[in-house]
Amino acid sequence: MKGEKGLKGERGLVGDVGSKGNAGKIGPQGIKGEEGGKGEKGIKGERGLVGDVGGEGKAGERGPQGPRGIEGVTGRKGEKGEAMTLNWKQCVWNRLDGKNSGLIQNCNFRKHDSNSALHVAYAGNLMVRCTSGDCCSRWYFTFNGNECSGPMTIEGLVYSRLYDDPHRHRQIEGYCENIRAGQVTIGVNIGNCNKWTSRTYNGYTGWASVSRIMIAEVPPSQK
Repeated sequence: MKGEKGLKGERGLVGDVGSKGNAGKIGPQGIKGEEGGKGEKGIKGERGLVGDVGGEGKAGERGPQGPRGIEGVTGRKGEKGEAMTLNWKQCVWNRLDGKNSGLIQNCNFRKHDSNSALHVAYAGNLMVRCTSGDCCSRWYFTFNGNECSGPMTIEGLVYSRLYDDPHRHRQIEGYCENIRAGQVTIGVNIGNCNKWTSRTYNGYTGWASVSRIMIAEVPPSQK
């Protein structure tokens, strides 16, 4: 027959520390802790020294050609411009004209454009002969009976002295503007020079040679 449990005895004295046991196995990884707060911004450091300039680099390889762009829209065809055909004429004669004043020869010309200019020229022998002292004759162009005023007259002077016999081939030419379109009568005339008006001198036109008047209409863009 089992007896009754006895009274608990008093706690014994603490024993000496035992020797270190072997390392235990690594335990499982713990749960990641919460992220810490952002730290304060540090003090800006001093600026560093400027470095030396580097050498020139090698040229890069040429890149591939890009694709062709979209073709543009065809432009509108311009209006047809006005073209002026070459408009010219010459009048030729072969005679000695001994007039000392007045009209020598007319040449009719049809002008196409009121804004164009007329280029006129006379070519032939001209002479003035003095019976005393010196003398001067003036050859000039007229347009429908009037001298050119756009911009000025077209003229040539021949001066001579007593006993001179100045048979020479001469040419007088110039441009005249401000002449309206249509029929234009162009004349070569003879008269005294401005300083020699006291008398009329002996003028000769076309001595032993062909004389001619040449006329050409010059478009406004070519004046």
